Amino acid sequence: MSDNFKMIAKTFYGFEEILSEELLKLGAQKIIKGNRNVSFYGDKGFMYKSNISLRTALKIIKPIAEFRFKDIDEYYKKIYEIKWEEYLDHNGSFLINSVVFNSKEFNNSKFTSLKAKDAIVDRFRDKFNNRPSINSFNPELKIEIHVNRSFCTVSLDSSGESLHKRGYKKYNSAAPLNEVLAAGIILMSDWDKKSDLLDPMCGTGTFLIEAAMIAKNIAPNLNRLSFAFEKWKDWDNELFEKIEESVRNKEIEFENKLYGFDISNAMVKKAEKNIEISDLGIEMEVLKKDFFTSKKIDDDRLHILINPPYDKRISTDVNILYKKIGDTLKNNYQYSDVWLITANLEAIKSIGLKADKKIKLFNANLESRLLNYNIYPGSKKNKD
Repeated sequence: MSDNFKMIAKTFYGFEEILSEELLKLGAQKIIKGNRNVSFYGDKGFMYKSNISLRTALKIIKPIAEFRFKDIDEYYKKIYEIKWEEYLDHNGSFLINSVVFNSKEFNNSKFTSLKAKDAIVDRFRDKFNNRPSINSFNPELKIEIHVNRSFCTVSLDSSGESLHKRGYKKYNSAAPLNEVLAAGIILMSDWDKKSDLLDPMCGTGTFLIEAAMIAKNIAPNLNRLSFAFEKWKDWDNELFEKIEESVRNKEIEFENKLYGFDISNAMVKKAEKNIEISDLGIEMEVLKKDFFTSKKIDDDRLHILINPPYDKRISTDVNILYKKIGDTLKNNYQYSDVWLITANLEAIKSIGLKADKKIKLFNANLESRLLNYNIYPGSKKNKD
């Protein structure tokens, strides 16, 4: 009898394909792409490994029940019938997060969670004359409930805090780049790891650190402090340590250069601190430099990642800024493969370069575009 079970990895819109590729390389079975998620099968060890290793997953959940219900009473009954004592002690703690779509019975997620909580507590009272408590900050079991019309899926959250919280970003900016978003962009950009990589507006260093982990095949969450599954009743510390050791042993060497610029001395210092905390054993240089006065010094291929400011926090007109980006790339960075992410869809026109690729993504809740420009001598302005 197989010990494999279904899991679902949540991700950002547009990352379903690269997350599927990550899962395939990791050894997942029965991979199916969804909307902002990918389902797959594996055993307990694979659940540990996927939490440690996946760069583009935000969370790994384990469905434990699926059912249809005709009314609130039947919903309560179905939740009650789940053998919660297999997952939680009667004196333990739990927290429920619910999402509801198109339901006639539930018009808000809080009521959905409340009815589920009542069912779980009542089962424990009936069986053990005792009940687990609700803990909003550090529960032993995090439960996710998804209701779509009259169909309900009940899952356990194996990750806990979002997997973008790798543990290295202690110093942040006003608009930090999400680590999963950064890693996904790098993977999507098909960086061959044989060329140097530059982030000319590096902020606190997220692109550089994620690129370093990809370059050296270092799992993104090896240094994370904890996962939710460590509090589960079936937690296997010995198995986890074996998985962790196996993942660590897959590190490889990287010889090329990773470097960044930022015009702010404060940002440079924050990036340097985050790089130091990441402790990846790879040199990353961060310089206080104005990208618009910088220049590529040779004809070697260069991979450039840019997350420019795009909103009211900048002191200059955003269209002027984006025009300067395009002009600097065209004039000073020939033989470069450039990938730029922005949520200012109007300002894209001011870059003045013809994009080879335009990919729709979301940065938090903001619709964005990931743009690819191949810069070569004679690159023409976009005349569309």
